[in-house]
Amino acid sequence: MNVQVAKTEEQIQDVYNIRKTVFVEEQQVPLEEEIDEHESDSIHFILYEQDNAVGAGRFRILDGIGKVERICILKTMRGKGGGRELMLGIEEYAKQQPLSQLKLNSQTYAIPFYEGLGYEVTSGEFLDAGIPHKTMSKNM
Repeated sequence: MNVQVAKTEEQIQDVYNIRKTVFVEEQQVPLEEEIDEHESDSIHFILYEQDNAVGAGRFRILDGIGKVERICILKTMRGKGGGRELMLGIEEYAKQQPLSQLKLNSQTYAIPFYEGLGYEVTSGEFLDAGIPHKTMSKNM
């Protein structure tokens, strides 16, 4: 598996296709909430297994903090290390930026996954697109 910054139109389309499959189709997030006004000011990442796009995520810098968003892996590839590879690729990119901290909003079921990568819960539970989440952060 390898993680790449999505630069070509084809790669960006792969990112959106994966996000639509996972968030819109599986989790019933409305498309207008999933594809939002922050797409153009985000760095998009794509995870490939051989030549197949299997995961995606995006990254933004807000007030000097790196924000990891929209992390998703296709159902058929979950549990095979792709999520970890995707996160490590995004974190490697983030290390090249002038940042001291990363944060993300995790769906509550995924909190143990992010804790395994060194993130800590920093908020109470809240709903995002009707799904329970908690904010997590990690110092760089």
